[in-house]
Amino acid sequence: MTTLVLSHDSYLAHDTGPYHPENPGRLRSVLKALDQLSGFVREAAPEATAEQIARAHPGSYVDDVLATIPREGLSHIDGDTVVSTGSAQAMLRAAGAVVRAVDAVAAGEVDNAFCAARPPGHHAESARPMGFCLVNNAAVGALHARAAYGHNRIAVVDFDVHHGNGTQEIFWHDPEAFYASTHQYPFYPGTGSRQERGAHKNVVNVPLAAGQGGDVFRGGLTDEILPALTAFKPDFIIISAGFDAHKDDPLGQLRLTETDFAWATGAIMDVARNLCGGRVVSVLEGGYNLDALADCVAAHVETLKDH
Repeated sequence: MTTLVLSHDSYLAHDTGPYHPENPGRLRSVLKALDQLSGFVREAAPEATAEQIARAHPGSYVDDVLATIPREGLSHIDGDTVVSTGSAQAMLRAAGAVVRAVDAVAAGEVDNAFCAARPPGHHAESARPMGFCLVNNAAVGALHARAAYGHNRIAVVDFDVHHGNGTQEIFWHDPEAFYASTHQYPFYPGTGSRQERGAHKNVVNVPLAAGQGGDVFRGGLTDEILPALTAFKPDFIIISAGFDAHKDDPLGQLRLTETDFAWATGAIMDVARNLCGGRVVSVLEGGYNLDALADCVAAHVETLKDH
């Protein structure tokens, strides 16, 4: 397997303040972990274009978000979502990483890809940034796979501890888009019940209770998400790879370990190999214990390149 890893120094310039959990230290830990691995290709992430982002965020969304960027210091979009002078470049290159990853996988340059990007994206709705997220990177990538390569049936599988309300909202009315999520529930952002199924039964939510661990997580994937993903017959799969369901993460109360994330990665890859030529792109979402995040990313990328 050939795995592409995309990142960019601009992600470190997205300053959220000294006490914010989604801070540049996260990316430094990820990059340090990746430096200990070998056998993959690295690239610097390009900027996404306004047209590419507008597939997920139509109208004046990009301009509206850019208008919140301060000339100096920090600015709050909401109580959780902070931007600084470096946030515009980081935002455009986080989405651009996933677009470039899709290009590389769709063209057969590599087998799969991981985007070590920030800010994360899965809470960003079509018309609203929130929850640390400015642009929905996974949705931008999935919709690019459709628009640029004719991979019409696009799927996002999300194992962040928080429900990806933004991706769900963007995909809700799209019969050829599939979203599946395991997440702690009830929990931020308050969405993700089993009853939320999408307008075309194209959404699968597997809520997990605080304190549950890898056995329940793996069971939810095995019994519910993977069969539904297989029945959907995707042309391209994006993984929203949040690692804050780890047992040591300070923002969640699930009990997963890096071996659970590696297992989930391999299981998703197996579906992709059987149905869509192995086309998988993964993008970093949450993960706020720096040591756990580093271990989880290493296990995830090792699985992408070796499974």
